[in-house]
This record gives sequence, structure tokens and C-alpha cells, in this order.
Amino acid sequence: MITSLIFAILGYIVLAVVAVLDKFILSKSLKHPAVYAFYSTIFSVLAFLFLPFVGFPTGFDLVWSIISGVSFGLGVWTMFIAFRHSEASHLSPFLGAVIAIVSLGLSYLILGDSLTLIQTMGVIFLISASFLLSFEKSREHEGFHIGFVWAILSAILFSLSHVLAKYIYINYSFLSGLVWTRGTVSFVGLLIILIPTFSRQIFHKKSHIQKTNQVSSVRIVITVKLLGIVSVLLIQYAISLGNVAVVNALAGVQYVLMFIIIYWLTRFYPKLFFEYFTRKELVIQSTAILFIVVGLIFL
Repeated sequence: MITSLIFAILGYIVLAVVAVLDKFILSKSLKHPAVYAFYSTIFSVLAFLFLPFVGFPTGFDLVWSIISGVSFGLGVWTMFIAFRHSEASHLSPFLGAVIAIVSLGLSYLILGDSLTLIQTMGVIFLISASFLLSFEKSREHEGFHIGFVWAILSAILFSLSHVLAKYIYINYSFLSGLVWTRGTVSFVGLLIILIPTFSRQIFHKKSHIQKTNQVSSVRIVITVKLLGIVSVLLIQYAISLGNVAVVNALAGVQYVLMFIIIYWLTRFYPKLFFEYFTRKELVIQSTAILFIVVGLIFL
């Protein structure tokens, strides 16, 4: 269990950086969530290079693997749509909180997982922290809005993907599960490119990458995707070792780090990255950090 927690925390630290850069790219370089979702999913096809070493899942397990991968890809797509409607420091914690809650239910129904009383208290603290961090008051929005609707859909898709991936990891080797649950994520990229409206946006650079600093934009996208692969590997390995709900609840670590990064950028480099913060919001988010510390102690 301790090993699972360590890998999960490391994965979420990397994912915090990825999430901030994702929001930056969507607001500065790539204007279309579908295009960015294509770049974020299509390269998962490279996982199938390891297919000769793992073989095929037997029976209906192949279907569960495909559903896990496709759900993850659709979760990424809907998450980017949500990011276009809200600020990352608010929406991401809400997304994580819903993922943790849905994962608890799905883990019980599909895997028969249950938590000890102490673990349950830890998860409750981490989920509470995520909801506190999602408190939003900005120049464009206050309270619940369409971005949160997309985030809920994304959370359901991510939760289904994680729980089914855990099922595969239980019955197959980690490498086998990784190949099939990550490789099939690319099916969403193939779906996007088959839709004429999106394919035109993908193959016409001027339609989705700003003309200025195009080389820099491409480098940022490549860097983010590489970091994303690292975070996925760490978190998926943590899921294979431990409880899905606990690993997902640890996303609170990611949101604390995201909040620190975004607040620092907003204060010292507002031209590069800016989000709206109120004094009340800072108090609430500081309380959330305390909740996360308590939650980690219980876990």
C-alpha cells in the first residue's frame, strides 16, 4: 500500500505541471479542444508496439480493455472542453473530487473493493479538500456553470476507465494491462480525425496553432505529452498496486501544487498566465491544503 501511495503522489506531482501547461496551451496556442485531444490520445497507439510481448486478453476482457481505453480518451476530450469554460485551479479539483466519489461506487460494484474506517476518513478529507479548491469566483463565472457539467461527464469517464483498468491489472500482468488499456486510448484520436470538421482543423496549422512562435508552441506540446506519459505510467502503476479510490483521492496533492504554481504565475508573471483570486478564495484554498495533509496522514 505504501508503494502505491508513493507512486501515486509522484504521478500527481507531474500531472499538476501537465494540467497547468494544458490550460496554457488551450488558451494561448491551441484553440480547439478536439485538436488537442487528438494530439493527447493518438500517440497512445505506440503502446501496441509491445503487443508481441503480452498477447491478447481472453474472452470478454478484451472488451473491458477497449472500454477502459476509450473512456479515458473521451475523458481527456471532455476535460479539455471543460477547461475552455473555466480556470484550471478551480475546475481540476472539482473533477478530481467527482472522480474519487464515482470511483468509490464503481470499485465496490465491479471489484468488490472496500475501505477501512481510517482510509475512508482519509478519502473524505481529500475529497472535501478537492471540493474546497473548486470554489470559483472569477470575472466570467461565479458558482456552478457549464464547465462543471463537462467536468462531471469527464469524471465519470475517467472513473470507469480507472476501475476497469484495475480489473485488467488484477487478472493480467501490469505490462499487458498497460498495453491494452492505454493503447486503445488512441481509438479516440482515430475517431476525432475521421470527423471532417476536426480533421480540417488538425491538418491546417493556421486553424489551430497561432502563427507566432509556432516552433515554441510545438515544443511545449511535445514536452507536455512526454510529461503526461510519465504521469500516466506512475498513476496506473499505483492503481495496479493499490486501491483505485484511494489513488484517485490522492489527486488532492495535484491540486495543491497546481494552486501554488498558478498563484505564483498570476502574481509574478501575469502576462504569461493569469487567474482571478479573491481574498476569501485564498483562505478557503489554504484550508483545503490543511485537509489534504490530514487526509494523507489517515491514508
